[in-house]
This record gives sequence, structure tokens and C-alpha cells, in this order.
Amino acid sequence: MMEQTKDYRTLGLAIVISLFLHLVIGYSLAAFGSAFTPALPLEDKPVELTIVDLSATPPPIVPKNPPFMETAPSKQTAEKPKEQTFESNANSIAASKLPATGDLPLPAQDGKDRPSVDLETHDYSLPTDGSKPQPETQSTIAPESKPPSEVNRPPKAASLPTPIVAPVTTPEPEQFALLKTIPPPPIKAPEETERTPPPIVADSNPSVASERRPDLAASNFQAQKEETRIKGGLTNRGPSAVNAVGTPLGRYQKAVSDAIGSRWYYYFDKKRDLVSIGTVIIEAEVDAEGHVQNLRVALNTANEAFANICLQSFQEAHIPPIPPDLTATFPDGRMHIDYNFIYYPN
Repeated sequence: MMEQTKDYRTLGLAIVISLFLHLVIGYSLAAFGSAFTPALPLEDKPVELTIVDLSATPPPIVPKNPPFMETAPSKQTAEKPKEQTFESNANSIAASKLPATGDLPLPAQDGKDRPSVDLETHDYSLPTDGSKPQPETQSTIAPESKPPSEVNRPPKAASLPTPIVAPVTTPEPEQFALLKTIPPPPIKAPEETERTPPPIVADSNPSVASERRPDLAASNFQAQKEETRIKGGLTNRGPSAVNAVGTPLGRYQKAVSDAIGSRWYYYFDKKRDLVSIGTVIIEAEVDAEGHVQNLRVALNTANEAFANICLQSFQEAHIPPIPPDLTATFPDGRMHIDYNFIYYPN
């Protein structure tokens, strides 16, 4: 009985092992069978050539938020550039004074190594209102020439207001002489009048030319610029400029920059001896009415005096209101701005 049970166990184990081996072999054939199958020959197809008309291709897509680059008045153009690489306050056509030395969409320049990009060199100038209109002054009218008989005559009595009636008193005999009429002087001959020089009459009012001050022309704010070293790739020869298109946003950014920059240069010039070399980054928001909100110092590697000058330039800047067509493009109707104020060593 024991031997029969042992045979059954051996038979069952053999069946299980056989099924396992069949499963392993079947899986192996399914997984690796294609590796040993010869590849089918590829069908020969004729070569196809597609001709594309480059003139019909659309212009390159302008980036959604192109970087801002200020355009100087001397670089402004009436026509827009074909490649709108930058957004600006006015249109400008790219050009370079030097041959291309790199692949940047900027002109090649020899200058100082700075983190900013300046295409020209000039000092800053604060805005001026110019001469205000002055009230017109009456010009001195030359006296009319009178005949010789009237030159030495006493002047006529000026018209006086009506006097108050007082009791009439009889004048004394000595006062009758004052009431007599003085006869006019005798008329001189023509020869005597030519020899006698005319009396010199002093002008009661100075001439308008002597009082008028020289007119001062109004001027806009101009930030300090210094040409930076650039390895640009522009090939068109001319004064350094970039391909920029003037937009409403670019013009408003220029107005905000001028309002803040004019105050910054004013206070920096007065407190130059108190500041230290470094960089200050200011972040803020401008609402629809041009008011500065959420003003804060994001970075300060200089001293506190320099940071206070930067904050004061934001607080006292006369920023114009945001144009209505731009208000809807900003989140919550506010424009976020951040400025880097850098004080370089000499």
C-alpha cells in the first residue's frame, strides 16, 4: 500500500514538471522566436522630392513678450523693421558700426564689460520746463515831433476829479499874479531852431529788449549711458541700433523709466558721498492711476543710504496713469516693474 502511494506521488510530480517545462518553452518561443526569423526584404520605393516656395512662407513669429530696448531719438525710424526682435518706445532698424563678432541680435561694439546693454555714451541730464511766457510789456513810443513853438510851452493841466465845493474867499492882491495867464514864448526863426539841439527825454520805462531774458528751451530726461562690449551678429553697417518696434507698452515703459530715473539721478547727485558701490533691485507695482504700490527692496549689495535713494525715487516719481488700452492687459490692472540700480567703481 505504501509503494502504491509513492508511485502516485512520483507520477503527479512528473506531470507538474512537464507542464512547467512546456510553459517555459512556449514563452521562450513567443518572446525570442522573432529574433531567429529572417527579415522580409524591403519594398523599393521611388525617391520623392518636395519643392517648397520660400516666398510664400509666413514671416517669423514674434515672441509673445519680447525684451524691452530703449530707442534714442537719433535712432528712430518711421518704418517698422522686418524682424521685430525687441519692443521699444519707437521703431528702429538694426545696424552695427563694426563687423559681426558673434551671433547675438545686437551690434558689435568695443566698450566696457557691464551687465547692461548700452549702445551709446553720454552723460545724464535732468528735465527742464524751459522759459515760461512773460506778460507783454508796452513798448516805448517815441514822442511825436512838435513844432518849435510848442517845445517850450508849459504842459497842459491834467484832468482832475471834480473838487469838493468850498466857500469862495476873495484872494489877496499878491495872489492875483498867480492867476494871470503866462504869455507863450516868442516863435524862433527856422535858423535858430536848427542850431538848438532837441531836449533829451529820458525813457520812463526801460526797453523791452533790456528786460527780456534769454529763452531756455525745454528738455526731456536723459539717462547716463556708456557703450558696453557686445559680440553681436548684425551685418548692416551704420550707427549701433537694433530691430525694435514701437508699441504702446514700450512707450509707457519709457515714461515710467524716465519718471523714476530723473528723481534717482537728482538725489544720487546730492548724496553721492554717502553711498557705497553695489546693486539695489527694487520691485513694485503701478496701478491704473500711476500710483506706486507694494514697494520693496528685493536685493541690496550696497549700503542703506543707496537703498533709501532708490526707494525715494519711486515714491516721488510722477508716473503717468496707465493708458486704458493697456490696463486690461495687466493682471488686476497693475503693471509689475523691477529696476536694477548699479553703482560702478570709477
